[in-house]
Formats: sequence, C-alpha cells, structure tokens
Amino acid sequence: MNWMISTAFAADAPPAQSPGFFEPLLLLGFVALFYFLIWRPQSKRNKAHRELVGSLAEHDEIISSGGVMGRVVKVADDHVILRVASGVDISLQKNAVVATLPKGTLKNIKEKTTKDGSR
Repeated sequence: MNWMISTAFAADAPPAQSPGFFEPLLLLGFVALFYFLIWRPQSKRNKAHRELVGSLAEHDEIISSGGVMGRVVKVADDHVILRVASGVDISLQKNAVVATLPKGTLKNIKEKTTKDGSR
C-alpha cells in the first residue's frame, strides 16, 4: 500500500507571498460602504424622528404608525392624547407617531367624506 502513496505527494509549495495592501484596502472599503449605505442614513432617520417627537404640541395633526389620524389634545412625557373624532380620545405612545400633517388636513378629510356620502 505504501507504493501508492508515494505518487500522491504534492509538488513543492510555492513560496509564501508577503501580505499586500489589497486586503486592508478591501476591508476599509467594506467598512466605508457599510457606514455610508446603512449606518449614516439610519442615524439621520432616528435623529429626525426624535426631533419630530420632541416638537409635538397641542393642536398638531398627526398620523400614527397604525394609520390613525387625529389632533393632539395633550402631550405627556412618553405618550400623547389624540382626538380621532368628537368625543373620542385615545392614548398613543410618542414613538408611534410617524408624521405631522399640515394644518387643516383632518378638516378637509371630514368634508370630503361627508360630501361623497361615504359616511
């Protein structure tokens, strides 16, 4: 069995190459790509959302992440009281607020629904 193994020996290995500059540059490129495509835009979105939540005030018209639209009646530390219809108030976490609506948006929506007869 030994006579079969002697033919299977590999040729001499090529000399080891010295580490070049390609590998560190490739790693640096991946880090830069990760920063500019993922980390930086996400931190900008988080900052804009923090500013939005921090600037909430009474009589602002907002939309929540669940699609509920209403007017802010009261602002507390971590939640807001939202009036969605006359006499109907709900409590909503501030983090669930997605955007503020232009003034008069809810009035325009109510007028359109009553004019169309859908409500």
